[in-house]
Amino acid sequence: MKGRRIVLAGGGTGGHIEPMLAVADALRAAEPDATLTCIGTGRGLEVDLVPARGYELALIPPVPLPRKPTLDLLRVPVRLWRAVAAAGAILRERRAQALVGFGGYVALPVYLAARRARIPIVVHEQNAVPGLANRVAARFADVVAVTFPGTSLRRAQVVGMPLRPEIAHLDRSALRDTARSHFGLAPDRPCLLVFGGSQGARSLNTAVTGAVRPLRDKGIQILHATGPKNLPAETAAGPPDAVPYVVLPYLQRMDLAYAAADLALCRAGAVTCAELAAVGLPAVFVPLPIGNGEQRRNAVPVVEAGGGLVVEDAALTPDVLLAAVADLLLDESRLRAMSAASARLGHRDGAERMAELVLGACR
Repeated sequence: MKGRRIVLAGGGTGGHIEPMLAVADALRAAEPDATLTCIGTGRGLEVDLVPARGYELALIPPVPLPRKPTLDLLRVPVRLWRAVAAAGAILRERRAQALVGFGGYVALPVYLAARRARIPIVVHEQNAVPGLANRVAARFADVVAVTFPGTSLRRAQVVGMPLRPEIAHLDRSALRDTARSHFGLAPDRPCLLVFGGSQGARSLNTAVTGAVRPLRDKGIQILHATGPKNLPAETAAGPPDAVPYVVLPYLQRMDLAYAAADLALCRAGAVTCAELAAVGLPAVFVPLPIGNGEQRRNAVPVVEAGGGLVVEDAALTPDVLLAAVADLLLDESRLRAMSAASARLGHRDGAERMAELVLGACR
């Protein structure tokens, strides 16, 4: 049967939006006649990212949940009721045959609306520690899929992280020379890739800026994505024979960045951990020191497999960074072993497996 009508719910941050779009791409590839609608709010990155990828975006009112007990909690029931009503209207108008949810405050009202309408529900949890929306939905969803083994959701099956096609199919070795040329990096020097998510990470930027000179003195070049508002003071490339230090506000081609690098220094968001494992790029993870500890938990499988290290955010200084990465980047055999260990853990087919589950739920 062709022309299935599927609604996908996820928004706010890239951690929810990118997996949603990866699954949408896989559904479009599997069934070009399918009608796909994404649900988000007017507050998140989905306002720009979803239409840019060619998908319809329908909006519902946001229902943010206060992290601390405040008077704002009293407004949550009314806001949730309004969001559920709006989501229900979208599901009816699109005559949805399945809902795919990716957690977060966008997904919860859509889950509740789909349950009320008896529409099949497929849940995907990106993090090792599940969020509230997915913990609720897992109790009544038809299918529950997770990225990491051991995620505490009922009836969960491990499918990995749905990845963008350019990451899922990346051959780092084949693209290495092209990638380094793209960024103006030397073809034959070890390369450290530093990034802290779409907005950057101040602690990573501060530590790297302090370690730039000793790293370059050791022959290590750096590709540093700082975030749009966080350009460091020392950005000069130096004389022509200097070791490259390339600073960018944002990496438009993450596939090329992964291909150019020998080691990453980064946060431990679920998408980041999954992408690095899939492409076999070793990493030094610096988990975000807020939330419920999910970033540290996200990094644990890669670290235990031998594909990465963890440095706590509070401990990250230029000296600690230098000690953590310099010897590693100059040890090619150790880097190869870490790369192989990371790749053995990675899943490249998460989006396709999710698409199969969703189409099965439609049937």
